[in-house]
Amino acid sequence: MTAPIDPHEYLYGVKVVDIGDLRIARGLTRRPIKTCRHLRLTYDERERRVYCNDCETDVEPFDAFIGLVQFHDGASKKIRAEHKAAQEAARYQVRGRAAKAMDEAWRKQKSVPLCPHCKEGILPEDVLPAPPAGDKKWALAKRNRDKKP
Repeated sequence: MTAPIDPHEYLYGVKVVDIGDLRIARGLTRRPIKTCRHLRLTYDERERRVYCNDCETDVEPFDAFIGLVQFHDGASKKIRAEHKAAQEAARYQVRGRAAKAMDEAWRKQKSVPLCPHCKEGILPEDVLPAPPAGDKKWALAKRNRDKKP
């Protein structure tokens, strides 16, 4: 029978160190720390614990709370963005609806749309060569000034 192998110290104190142990000690593993994002959580009131339905591991309450906060924050941001987009679309639709109403009024054989200010009929021939344009701010200011007295 042979004798067991005795580890020998090398001459100048060289030691072989496993790099894997150092990586784990520093928190650097080869696998990602979390493979499950814990999106399907169960809040068990009887056992007073939070666990993931996918990987069946306990989840820290703070992490579960952060997940809820991020979910609701994302949902509220999405709602705000959709509301803003709807407001912009409604603002641009006013011009289109006005043009459509004028077009429908001009299509009628026996009537024409009236000017809302002077109540005079507006014919397509009046608008066809592009009428002179003015500043919108000035026109609104003039309307507001005329309405006050």
